[in-house]
Amino acid sequence: MNNTAQVLQENKQQILGNWMKMQLDDTIQHNDLISREELQRQSEELLDALLQATKKGNFDNISTDEYAQVNDILNDISIMRARQGFSPRETNRYVLSLKQTLCDVLEQEHGAVPEVLYKEVLQINRLLDNLSIVAFETYIKGREEVILRQSDEINEISTPVIRVWNGILALPIIGTLDSSRTQTVMENLLQEIVDTGSSIAILDISGVPTVDSMVAQHLIKTVSATRLMGAECIISGIRPEIAQTIVHLGIDLSNIVTKATLASALQVAFARLNLQVRCVDKMAASILK
Repeated sequence: MNNTAQVLQENKQQILGNWMKMQLDDTIQHNDLISREELQRQSEELLDALLQATKKGNFDNISTDEYAQVNDILNDISIMRARQGFSPRETNRYVLSLKQTLCDVLEQEHGAVPEVLYKEVLQINRLLDNLSIVAFETYIKGREEVILRQSDEINEISTPVIRVWNGILALPIIGTLDSSRTQTVMENLLQEIVDTGSSIAILDISGVPTVDSMVAQHLIKTVSATRLMGAECIISGIRPEIAQTIVHLGIDLSNIVTKATLASALQVAFARLNLQVRCVDKMAASILK
C-alpha cells in the first residue's frame, strides 16, 4: 500500500470525524436540506471509496477503474444536491472541505519533514481539485434537468385547456408564445378535442404581452391544426394595440374569427351550437324553486 494511502487509512475515523464537524460547523451549508444521518452516510461512503481507490498510489488520474466507484458516488451526491436545492458553492465546499481534513492528517504525520509533507499535500490537492470539478460538472447537469422539468411544468400550468361547455373548449395563453410552447399548446388542445369531441376551441391571448409576426404565425398554425381535427377556432383577447400590430405587419387573419374578449368569443360559440344563455332574476328563480 502506498505510504500516503496507508497514513490516511490508519486515520480514517479521525478524518471522518473532523470532516463531519467541519461540514456541520459550516454556516454556508444548508443543514435543513439534509439530515445529519444522511450526511454521515454519504461522507463515510465517499471516504471509504476514496481510500480504497488510492491504495496503489494513484492520486493523479481519476479516470481509471480504481476511481469508478468514487466517481459514481460523487455523481449521485452531486445530482441529489442539485435536486435538493443546494447551491454550487455548497456542493463544491463539500468536496473541498475533505481536502482540508486530509491535509491536516498529513501535517500531523509528516510535520517534522517539510519536503515529504509538501509532496503529499500537493498530490492530495490535485486529487481533490479534480474531484471537485467532477462534482461541479455533475451538479450543473443536475440543475439543468431540474430547470427543464420546471419549465415543462410551468408550460403545462400556463396552457390549461378548459372545458367551458359541452362542445366548447377554451385555452387561455399567458406569456410569450414561442415555437416550443406552440407545440405544447397544439398537442394539449388537439388531444382535448379528441377526448371531449368538442367542435369549438377558443384561444384567448389576453395574457400574451406582445404579438409579432412569429407569434401570429404560431397562432395561425394552431388554428390550422384545430381545423384539421374538425373543430372551429376562435381567437379572443385582441386588444387595440395587438390589432394595430397585426395590421402593421400585414398579417391576414380575415379567415379566422377574432374577438376582443373571452365573453364575446363565448357568445359566438354558443350561437354556433344553437345555445342560449338567459339571465333569470332572483324573483323568478325563487318561484321556479
